[in-house]
Amino acid sequence: MRLYADRPDRRARQLAADLGLVAWLVLWVVVARVVHGAVLVLAEPGRALSDLGRSISDTMGSAAGAADGVPVVGDELATPFDALGQAGQSVTGAGQGAQDAVSTLATVLAVVLVVLPVGWLLLRWLPWRLGWLREARATDTLLAQGVPDLELLAARALATAPLPRLAALPAGTGAGWRAGDPAAVRALAGLELQRLGLHLPDAGSGATRAR
Repeated sequence: MRLYADRPDRRARQLAADLGLVAWLVLWVVVARVVHGAVLVLAEPGRALSDLGRSISDTMGSAAGAADGVPVVGDELATPFDALGQAGQSVTGAGQGAQDAVSTLATVLAVVLVVLPVGWLLLRWLPWRLGWLREARATDTLLAQGVPDLELLAARALATAPLPRLAALPAGTGAGWRAGDPAAVRALAGLELQRLGLHLPDAGSGATRAR
């Protein structure tokens, strides 16, 4: 399947557009990674809080275990340490929650930074490229026939080509097309193929269809 035009100037523009899309994608992926890493720095206080809570919980758990071994009053002595250990677990949970929130924020921001700008450009690039591919494929079908159907391409040029391009054709091209003049048909078909960046088949590859 044809992906690019035959004419070097049109092919260069298509390649530049495709490479530009890839470069745009890479740029925003890099930006998203930088932003993701920068936002994750905000999770450090939550990580420190979680470590503090875990340290308190472990220390108070050890103290409660030691106090529980004291005869007679062990249970009463262990109760405050158990309470402090539970408080440490709450602090750990709060720190972990803060880390999770920051991680979610960093991921969302990274995704948005890629999807929005890349999607914006893709919505402009995709119709342009797919539109050309459809037209080029249809044109190849017309040109691949035993007798290339240049008259259809000529009619398309008459209907859609800008007036300055039509005016630049040799005088009498329109009348020649109506009369079935092969030179006039080739001139108009060449105008349409030039718009698509494709080459006009050699005259020896087949005559135009008879009316």
